[in-house]
Formats: sequence, structure tokens, C-alpha cells
Amino acid sequence: MKRILSFFLLSFAIIFASAQAPATYYDGTAGLTGVALKNKLNQIITNGHQAKSYAGLWTAYQTTDRDYFYENDGSVLDIYSENPTGTDPYNFTIGTNQCGQYSVEGNCYNREHIVPQSLFDEASPMVADVNFIRATDGKVNGMRSNYPFGKVGTNPSFTSQNGSKLGTSASAGYSGIVFEPIDAFKGDVARMIFYFVTRYQSQLAGFTSANGTGGMLGTTAFPGLQTWELEQLRAWHAADPVSPAEISRNNATYEYQSNKNPFIDHPEFVELIWGSQVPDSQAPTAATNLTTQNPTASTISLSWTAATDNIGVAGYDVYANGILKTTASGTTVTVQGLTPSTTYTFYVIARDAAGNSSPQSNSADGTTLAGQPGGNTSCGTENFETITGAPNTYATTIWTNNNITWTATDARTDQTISGKAITIRNGSLTSSTISGGIGSISLKAQLKFGGDAGNLNVQINGVTAGTIAYTGTAPTVPITINNINVSGNIVIKIVNPITTNRVAIDDLTWTCFGALGTSDVKKDQSEFSVYPNPVKNNELFVKGENLSKISKAQIYDLSGKLIEVIENPFKNSNKINLKGLTKGNYILKTDSFSTKFIVE
Repeated sequence: MKRILSFFLLSFAIIFASAQAPATYYDGTAGLTGVALKNKLNQIITNGHQAKSYAGLWTAYQTTDRDYFYENDGSVLDIYSENPTGTDPYNFTIGTNQCGQYSVEGNCYNREHIVPQSLFDEASPMVADVNFIRATDGKVNGMRSNYPFGKVGTNPSFTSQNGSKLGTSASAGYSGIVFEPIDAFKGDVARMIFYFVTRYQSQLAGFTSANGTGGMLGTTAFPGLQTWELEQLRAWHAADPVSPAEISRNNATYEYQSNKNPFIDHPEFVELIWGSQVPDSQAPTAATNLTTQNPTASTISLSWTAATDNIGVAGYDVYANGILKTTASGTTVTVQGLTPSTTYTFYVIARDAAGNSSPQSNSADGTTLAGQPGGNTSCGTENFETITGAPNTYATTIWTNNNITWTATDARTDQTISGKAITIRNGSLTSSTISGGIGSISLKAQLKFGGDAGNLNVQINGVTAGTIAYTGTAPTVPITINNINVSGNIVIKIVNPITTNRVAIDDLTWTCFGALGTSDVKKDQSEFSVYPNPVKNNELFVKGENLSKISKAQIYDLSGKLIEVIENPFKNSNKINLKGLTKGNYILKTDSFSTKFIVE
């Protein structure tokens, strides 16, 4: 219950004096509003943030989520069960009552992501950022699920013992299901969400909530929230001011992970950022110095000099041959899904948070490499349907399918995802030697029997090529690691580095990767040939029609690395000087043909 705690608060302030951020922590924010202030705060709270593990939240709660403000007994300060004006219905002891299994309120306390972790696929550092993850009752946490916060109507479907509610929204602009905390903690919730959309503003467009029509998050850095949710949270922030408990938690959080929630230290920042602003009608300037580089058969990378805006650039739309291909938040991007041996003309258009668009940048041409014979197509599969073994047993399992022998260590064979799956505990899945190289690999992975979300390591010939994320939810589509691009013989190895997790693997597929086009690829009916081949005296000659009209020649090695670009290569002769090339195989690519040659 509420108490007069002046003596305690003084003592607590002394105890946590070392946790205070430096006086310069918010330097550079004076005079800023709107996007400019939000961007500055993003910089401040991102710099220095020490990402922690999901399991580390239990340790954080020992200092961040203790009740020294109501009962003053050091129990868990749970916003879903605390009764600020009377006796709590139950209390949790730090450490002792961690979830665990629960069926009713009061069984245990859990880690409640105020912004649901399903929206960002349980990825780090969001999954363990204590600034917006509270210790709360497991049952109420489960009932809240991943619903947004809002005002519940007159007939809630669930009401916790402290009065927190779940039900149909009565918040203006949203008619879905929402969760409503009690009045004493509505401002706490609002400020945690304001922190999230500021700290992770550059990633909002990629979070899964961006694909829905309801929910909490917006799709752009500013404002970062859907309109209805923003207005509801602003109202809650105003009605429930910052409390001593929040200030104490903020300081303890800084001690734990070296960043803070600025909307607790400076509540006025909320209205300075999201309050009534002068409409932004000024468009960004055009981006400049757009260039293309690092082409493959299906991708081209771009870079450019940033546009400027009176408030701030929110992102860039990237066009190829006049068609929108992708968007980027920074000044580099790799455009995917292009056609081999094709020239594309690229430009970018900058836009600000108000939707104002810049003029087009300069145009830049890029040409994809020749296709790979048999490459970048489905090359191998393993669906694990032929595996056998005793249930409930971890052992080494070996089987052969499609002429590939697989070895799974410390594995069980009785779990499923799409169908049969191999489940790795403290071990790995390894193939025999496979020919044809590898361009990309895809698979489904799911955590079984409890534990924390994590990643599998995928190794090709002993070198880590990437990771595959997994959670306890069965995936509907595989996760893909692209651009592995290893030719020749390969060995695939998938390693579970978290030995306490048991991870099922299913629907494993990969694409081949070979040498770049070894025969001529022509864009018209003309015949072209190169001679001598192998090259003699560093001179390569080309025979064909209309050579003088070829505008550019590019030389690549077989890994796809661009070695040299020659403008108007046949303006004066049909010869290319190859001085400086070492012995090996190369590709000559022009806007009319592509062919392989050898330097001895």
C-alpha cells in the first residue's frame, strides 16, 4: 500500500548514487523538437547500450523491479498485481518465484515484454532490453499475450486481481482486443513504449507488426507508433506522471545496461516530440553520387551521398529501370532478385517522415553477371522423413538420403515441424562431401521442451556462413542464408551452440554454386569469339560485329570479384591489354556478350 517514504527515498537515492548517468548524458537535446529531438535521443540511448542475455533479465530484476515504494518489503514490484492503495493480493519473492509453470495468478513471475517480442522475432538486443521488460505475474502476462495497450470497453473478457483488464478496445481509432493496466501504471507503460520506438526507430519497418493494420507500432521512424496508440499513450503519460519507483528503476537500469529511458528523466520530451508540430511541407534534397558495385548474377549493391532535410530524412526508395525495388534507411543497399546478364539503371528518392519526396538522384547503371550453369537453383534437399530411432533417446544418428550421408550427434528422431525432424541437443548435423558448391541454404528450426530463443550456426567447410534463428513457435516458412557462394566440394554442418536447448531441424534445402558462365552469352544474333585462349603476351583479341559500339567491358575472376572496367574497349582496336592479371580463369563481360578466358 502507499506509504510516506521520505526517509527511505533519501536512503535509496544515496544507495543508487553510483547508478546515475553523467550530467552530460542529455547534452545536445536543448532546443530540439520533433524528429530532430527523437533522432538525438536515439543516438544517446543507443550509444553505450550494453546488450544483455535474455536469461540476464532475472539478474536485472534483483535491482530494477523491487518493491521499496508500496509494501516496502523488497518483493517483486509487479504492475499487474500491485495494489497501490491497499494490500496486494499476493507477492513474489525475487529469485524464488521465477516462472516456471503457472495456471492461476500468484504462481510465479515472468518476463513481460511491454512491446511483445513476437513483433521483432525475439531478436537481440530487443529481447533482453530491461528498459521495457517488466517482472510480472505469469498468468496475467499470458492473458495479455501480444495485444496492444489501450482502453478496454465495458465488458472485459479478463480482469486480474489488481484490476488490469483485457477486452475489446474503447480507444478511439482502434476496435481490436487491447490490454489495459490500472491507472497507477498507465504512464509507466506509455513511457516504456515511447522508449522502444525511439531506441529501435530504424528497425520499425522490419518488425512484423508493420505488416498488420492494427496493433502498436508504426512503419516509419517518426512517429514510430500508429496514430490511435500514440494518442492513447500521450493521454496516459499526461494523466500518470513519473513516480519515484520509475526513477529508481531507470537508475538501476543504467547501472545494469548503461542506457536509460529519457522519458522518465525528461517527461517533457514526449510532447516536444509527439505534440502538435508545425506541418512539414519541405521536401528533402536529392541524394547525390549514386554508384553501383559488386554485381552478382542476381544482385547489385548501391551507395550514395545522403540527402538533407529541414527535419530529417526517414528513408530512401530505390528504383531499377523505373520500378521500385526496395527501401533503405541508410545510404547503402543491395538490390536483390535481378536477372543475370542484364543492365539496370538505378536512382533513389529520399523521403521524410511527413511523406515529402525529394527529386531523383543521379542515375547509375549496373550490369549483373552471367548466370551460373546449374547454379542458384534448388540443388539438394533433406526432409528427414527417412530417419529412424528410438523415441525419447538422444544418440548419434546416421542415415543416407539422395546419395548424401548425414550424421547427427546427441540427437533424437521423434519430434516434428512440417513432418519428421531431427532434434539436436548438445551436438550437430553434418553432411558427407557434396559436389556442386552452395549459393544459399534454407531450413526450419524450432525450440523444443522449453528454453530461450537462440540461433543455430551454419558452417560450410568448417567456416561459419551465417545463423538460423529459432523460437518455440513452429515456423511456417524456412529461414534462408543467402550469398554463401562457395564452389566445388562442400560439407554442410549445423551446430547447436546452446547446449541446454533442444532444437528441431526440418525442410533443409540449398542451391548450387559454380563457376560463372563458361560459354558465350549473347544479347543479339551476332557471333563473338576471343583469341588466343589461353591468352598470350597479355593481349586478348575479340572478333565479332559492331565491336566499336560496345560501351563497356568488365573483367571478373571466377569468384565474381570485379577486377577491371574498361570504357569503350574497342574504339580503336579489337584488342584488350591484360597487363597485371595473374594466372587463372576470368570472365570478360560486355554489353553484348560474356565469355570465359584463361591467363597462363
